[in-house]
Amino acid sequence: MRRNLYVSAALLAGSIACGLIGWSGHVLLLPTACVFPFIWAKSASRRMAAATSAGYFLAASRGLPLGVATYYHTDVWPGLLLWFVASGAFVFVHTVLWTKQEGWERPLRYLVVCIVMSVPPFGILGWAHPLTAAGVLFPKLGWGGLIATAASLSILTTRHRSLVTVALGGFWLWSAAHWTNPILPAGWYSVDLREGASLGRENTLSRHRDIAAILLSGSSPPSSKIALLPESALGFWTPTTARFWQRQLAATDLTVVAGATVVGDVGYDNVLIGVSKTGSSILYRERMPVPGSMWQPWRTWSGQIGGARAYFFANPIIDIGGYRAAPLICYEQLLVWPILQSALHDPNIIIAVGNGWWTAGTSIVQIQKASTQAWALLFDKPLALSFNT
Repeated sequence: MRRNLYVSAALLAGSIACGLIGWSGHVLLLPTACVFPFIWAKSASRRMAAATSAGYFLAASRGLPLGVATYYHTDVWPGLLLWFVASGAFVFVHTVLWTKQEGWERPLRYLVVCIVMSVPPFGILGWAHPLTAAGVLFPKLGWGGLIATAASLSILTTRHRSLVTVALGGFWLWSAAHWTNPILPAGWYSVDLREGASLGRENTLSRHRDIAAILLSGSSPPSSKIALLPESALGFWTPTTARFWQRQLAATDLTVVAGATVVGDVGYDNVLIGVSKTGSSILYRERMPVPGSMWQPWRTWSGQIGGARAYFFANPIIDIGGYRAAPLICYEQLLVWPILQSALHDPNIIIAVGNGWWTAGTSIVQIQKASTQAWALLFDKPLALSFNT
């Protein structure tokens, strides 16, 4: 009995360590998350499988309580509540699909777990997915690397795990020794801003002038053709702001891609706008806004209006300046299906923007960047990142 208690405590501690280390914001540590399927499979009961799943997910998403408190200017308790609620989908799927039976059933069930936690509805909260490590373990191998990772994760739930563990360790070391970060292609220019909570909320022309001055300063590469600004950089998009930006760009050949908000009759869209001296257009409508703070489907169910609209499987690719770009706005960088859906269309570049002022004191932005870097390396695509903090 005491031995079982020690084993359970060790498994729980291991699952927490996987979440803490794998999702620390360092891209090369992502493969640590691959240990979790082994821990899940070694659980002696369904209750223990639930406990290890909760330990892993809560550790991986540990920045959420502080981030929510900062976003809503409140104490940490609402954030703690949301933290536990968000873990529900992950824990539920892993608990229901856990089995004590060894053999082919266990790895097959874990494959089902991988799929279910990758796509809606459960994939809406599918953070900290071990599949994200594919870009570190098998860089540039694309779909083959993804399949190899999924197969390896499944085999780690079987008695043949030792050989796979050694193989993954070798791939991990090789990747770390030859690691190179994704780079921007020629002609692209990314701008990070440090405007804090005011970005997207203060929509005055003076704010737009300040951002335009940063963008068009002498520090920008003279050969730039496309500039990327963070989520919400252009605030509420109106005909007035469109005309302002066209005038700012009148003497240049630059196309600006930036985040903005477009208000509709029943809610709003979180979008990417493309603007140049010749005009502007909406390039992308966010497929998965942040549940709760942005996406609030219960408003529609109750006949109310408000909240961001989700476009789930729409516009996976945007065309800009001769490039086919895979766009990811903020929360989408933590999920699996948006980037895989875009990868199906073979983009030339991945562009990722965020407005992470509310994550101060957490590693959330670093985790977003690490996840996106891993996907870019897996599919061997250039990467453009732009964040506001």
